[in-house]
Amino acid sequence: MSLLQDKDRAAVQEAFEGLVQPVHLVLVTSEESGEYSEVARELLDEVAALHDQISLEVLDIEADAERAAALGVDKAPTVVFFAGAERVDHGVRFAGLPSGYEFATLIETIRMMGGAADTSLMPATTAFLEGLNAPLRLQVFVTPTCPYCPRAVVLAYRLAIASPHVSAEGIEVSEFPELGDRYAVMGVPKTVIGEIVHIEGAAPESMMLQKLREAVAA
Repeated sequence: MSLLQDKDRAAVQEAFEGLVQPVHLVLVTSEESGEYSEVARELLDEVAALHDQISLEVLDIEADAERAAALGVDKAPTVVFFAGAERVDHGVRFAGLPSGYEFATLIETIRMMGGAADTSLMPATTAFLEGLNAPLRLQVFVTPTCPYCPRAVVLAYRLAIASPHVSAEGIEVSEFPELGDRYAVMGVPKTVIGEIVHIEGAAPESMMLQKLREAVAA
């Protein structure tokens, strides 16, 4: 039985019409994650089948441990996104099942990787990123029922796409409660920058830039 309804499939196909370059998805699964990994694989299979520019590869975090480690993946399910024929890794990841509102994040991320969506940033943000010379990691905690979460995740992904020093991971916190406890996630979205600076809510780009500067200064 298909996970996507006909109307959803049609909407996704329309969203993918602007893809101008290949998008390669790597889904890292695990036996321990059970149904989450199984449904994620089925969902991504259906999404990838909707456009010939999209390909999907599935790994097991234990059987393919070396490859998963090389991708920096330590939990499952996790989706890794690659852009273009060269499969450029912008450091964009999504940990968990991209369901509910996060399905929109999945589709928009594929559109960004495939050149179908605007990834531009404010000049001040671009200038800041050009001045970075050390790695900066963003973790955005979300839930499938949060309508504001996709905006926060997509902004983090745009930053990662713009800079080789930035990596960004959306994390479905209900699937990884230990991370929620570690970072004191009381509400979503919550963005953690470099393990130091926290942002509650879907911050506008101007506020994100201020927090990025705080993280670098710290």
